[in-house]
Amino acid sequence: MNTNCSCFGGSKGKQKKPNNYAHPHTGDAADEGELLGKTKSFSYNELTTATNNFHHTNKIGRGGFGTVYKGKLKDGTQVAVKTLSAFSRQGLREFLTEIETISNVRHPNLVPLIGCCVHERDRMLIYEYLENKSIDQALLGRIRTVKLEWGKRAAICVGIARGLVYLHEELVPHIVHRDIKASNILLDRDFIPKIGDFGLAKLFPDDITHISTKIAGTTGYLAPEYALGGRLTMKADVYSFGVVVLEVVSGRSSSSSNWGGTQQLLLEKTWQLYEEGKLLDLVDPELEEFPEQEVLRYMKVALFCTQSNASRRPLMSQVIDMLSRDIRLNEKQLTPPGFFQGSGGLSSLQSKEKSEGSTSYQMSSVPTTITEVTPR
Repeated sequence: MNTNCSCFGGSKGKQKKPNNYAHPHTGDAADEGELLGKTKSFSYNELTTATNNFHHTNKIGRGGFGTVYKGKLKDGTQVAVKTLSAFSRQGLREFLTEIETISNVRHPNLVPLIGCCVHERDRMLIYEYLENKSIDQALLGRIRTVKLEWGKRAAICVGIARGLVYLHEELVPHIVHRDIKASNILLDRDFIPKIGDFGLAKLFPDDITHISTKIAGTTGYLAPEYALGGRLTMKADVYSFGVVVLEVVSGRSSSSSNWGGTQQLLLEKTWQLYEEGKLLDLVDPELEEFPEQEVLRYMKVALFCTQSNASRRPLMSQVIDMLSRDIRLNEKQLTPPGFFQGSGGLSSLQSKEKSEGSTSYQMSSVPTTITEVTPR
C-alpha cells in the first residue's frame, strides 16, 4: 500500500505496534463455538428481562440485519442489545465478524462489545449503551437532539480519527471497518465519539496491499475505487472519514442534494465552494461562533481524505497531525474528490473527469446500505 502523502511535508505514519490480538480462524457456524469463547455469554432470559421483553419503547435503532434495544442488566449496567435476524445468513456473518474483530479490542474511541447471546436461531450482541446516540441522530436529523458548538465537533472528528489510527496502524492484524458513517459513530455522555458496528469489517494482514471483495457499505460514503471494482484498502475508511467530517462541520447529511435549488451532494458542493474560495458557506448555520481558520483546515483535510485517487489520501495518523496542529497544507497537491451523483444506482457509475492520472467518479446518491452476500 502506498503510504506517501503530499498533503503536508515531513509527517509520517506512526510505527505499527504489535499487541496480543491474534487472527482467529474464520468461518461460519462450525467456528461459532470457538469464537463465542472470546467474549462473555448472556442468557436469553437475562436480555429479555433487561429490555422488558424487547418492548418497542426500548427500541433505539435499526440496522441492516436487526433491531437495537436499550436494556438494563441486574447490576444496573445500561446496555444496547443488537438482535440479528434469525433467518439471515448475512446476519450470522455479521455476528461472527463482530466477535472475531473486536471481542478483545479496547480503545476510548471504539464501542466496547460487552458480550453476546446465542438462543436457538437468535443471535444477539451486547454493547455499552451511549447516551447521546449517533452523530446522525444528534446532528444531522431534522430534529436535533443536541446543540454542538465547534469545540465539541472538532473533538468528535479527532476522536474518530484516533479510533481509525488504532484500527489501521496499531492493531495486528489491522482492521478495515468498511462502513464508517454518521450512524455508526456513537456519542457518550461527554460527546466522546466511539466507532461501532463492525459487522462488515475486514482483517487486513501487513503483507498485502489490498483485498478484492464484493462491495459492502453505504452509498455516499463509499470510496470510488472500492465502489467501482471492490478494491479495498484502508484508504476506503479514510475516504468515509472525510465525508463524516464534512457532515459534522455542515450539519448536513452526505446525501443532501438541495442547496439553494441546485441538486448537488455534500461532497460535490464542498468541492465547488472550495474552488470558488467560499468554503465557509458550508458551515452549519447553527454554529454562531467558530474559529474560521481552524474550521477551514478541517474542511480541507476532509477534501484531502476524499481525493479520487486513493494513493493521494493521507494515512489516518497523518490526518491526526493535520487536524491537531496548525500545519500548512500543500493545497497545490489537492485533486478533485470522487463524489456521488444521480439516481441510477450502482450501475450508473461513470467517469467524470481524468487529469494527471486521477479520476473523479459519479455514483448514485441513494443512501442505501450494500452488503456482500458471498463468503468472506
